[in-house]
Amino acid sequence: MEIIKSVFHSKSKRYQFIRYCTVGSLAAGIHYGVYFVLQEYELVNLNIAYTIGYATSFICNFFMTSYFTFRSNPSLKKALGFGGSHLVNYLIHMGLFNLFLSLDVNQEIAPLFVLAVAVPVNFVMLRFVFKHKKEQTAVDTAN
Repeated sequence: MEIIKSVFHSKSKRYQFIRYCTVGSLAAGIHYGVYFVLQEYELVNLNIAYTIGYATSFICNFFMTSYFTFRSNPSLKKALGFGGSHLVNYLIHMGLFNLFLSLDVNQEIAPLFVLAVAVPVNFVMLRFVFKHKKEQTAVDTAN
């Protein structure tokens, strides 16, 4: 709970979260759009369709997150951190996706339930990747 409070303690962080939600909505739309087309036409297995959608949105999401959400330039280090957080996020997604399918949630809406759980978790991880070092440097120089 303290982590969530710390994310929203300033106006700039609240705006950052709004930008995150905007980018996340676009990325989720890309993810879901690709998944929906692939599963609708039964082009591939549901897990593969979900993964292809995730990978497509991942690439778009990295650049939108860098430039728009956290207003920073992309770098290899950030790409690796972004990839690491998204690997964890992907595992959460796949676990939840298959859980919801096993609970007989319709395959067209199961991804929406997944997003409701995974999005807040991913924000906290990405904020750490893109802002932690910059804020820690500011704290160090202030002391």
